[in-house]
Amino acid sequence: MIQSSPCFLTPKALRPQFPLFVFLPGMDGTGQLLRAQTAGLEAGFDVRCLAIPPDDLTNWEDLAQRVIDLVKTEMNGDEDRSVYLCGESFGGCLAMKVASMAPDLFDRLILVNAASSFNRRPWIGWGAQLSRHLPLFLYQWSSLSFLPLLAAFDKIAPLDRQALVEAVKSVPQATSTWRMDLLHQFEVPVEELRSLTTPTLILASGKDRLLPSLVEGYRLKAAFQNAEVVVLPNSGHTCLLETDVNLYQILKEHEFLVEQECDRE
Repeated sequence: MIQSSPCFLTPKALRPQFPLFVFLPGMDGTGQLLRAQTAGLEAGFDVRCLAIPPDDLTNWEDLAQRVIDLVKTEMNGDEDRSVYLCGESFGGCLAMKVASMAPDLFDRLILVNAASSFNRRPWIGWGAQLSRHLPLFLYQWSSLSFLPLLAAFDKIAPLDRQALVEAVKSVPQATSTWRMDLLHQFEVPVEELRSLTTPTLILASGKDRLLPSLVEGYRLKAAFQNAEVVVLPNSGHTCLLETDVNLYQILKEHEFLVEQECDRE
């Protein structure tokens, strides 16, 4: 039974005069791992992070619809307000689902090491099948053992490392298995992606040891009408936690800010 439904977290202050920036998190679903980027983003955005309850077993379509409903509530009828949709890893897949279901709702789409290549990593699928049958203590150990593949710890500040460990530990076994099953089944038809005209920025880590994010980034670029790939050559999968990655600066450098925001610079 789900204790609560997915909701938006507001990191600090409400900034209704700024464009809305919606972040969809990775497998942990906590919405807490944007922490290294929040201060920078709040210089130009009204930031919201999706939090998915740890016992939520929602399918892609229902989860995407929930995000759409939350965004519309935040907009409060202001159709002129710019909205950025940013998804990391699992959240990158969700972002593609959301954008394909509501193509006119978003002005910009940002995909960060989207996990859409999950089903092309057979060993992860085998691990997912195995993990559902593990005793709890072995499941917890196996989850933490994946961390060296997930993160470049030498590039992450100590407090953010601890936040990552806690986020991974917070995901129940049944939920982790469910979300890995979702990733294994994930598909957005190429024709749906091709129909999207939303400007899209794809961040791809060159040293992602979990997924082939660089190859996937260029595959996605070919699928979208209007996409650009930004390669982070020395970053791991959880690049947004790394101290030398500044998402807001990346958006500025690649001229990915809408006009109304640029006017505030």
